[in-house]
Amino acid sequence: MLNLAVPALLLYSIVGAAALPYLPVLVMAYGRSQVGMDLAAPRAMFDRLPPYAQRATWAHQNSFEAVIGYIPAALMAYMTEVDSPWAAYGAIAFLLARLLFSLFYVVNIPLGRSLMFGIGTACSLTLYILSLLNVGSIFVD
Repeated sequence: MLNLAVPALLLYSIVGAAALPYLPVLVMAYGRSQVGMDLAAPRAMFDRLPPYAQRATWAHQNSFEAVIGYIPAALMAYMTEVDSPWAAYGAIAFLLARLLFSLFYVVNIPLGRSLMFGIGTACSLTLYILSLLNVGSIFVD
């Protein structure tokens, strides 16, 4: 899979997951440029933003919530030496699902957004489960 060992893929996915919340910021910035910047009260501008920029703000906020669950899962999988292809699939699927989540949020496709939220959550849960199943095997050796 991408010619990377699973542990390396997990670490790269952590970096990618940490960057994902900032992608909607680009859309937010464009929306803010349309209504004019109010540096004295930047949060007060929210009600004046176009709907797509408001949704980008929500996608940005939700992305942090998802990353808070994913990064510990990926670190657990890395620390417990999970070497399953399922971990690699989960890491890649999480990144793709969260990227699509933000896209679907901004363009207002609620069903797509909800599906991507569920897939991302399932990927995190998969890594937690694989870690818990593997933790016993690393102490037996």
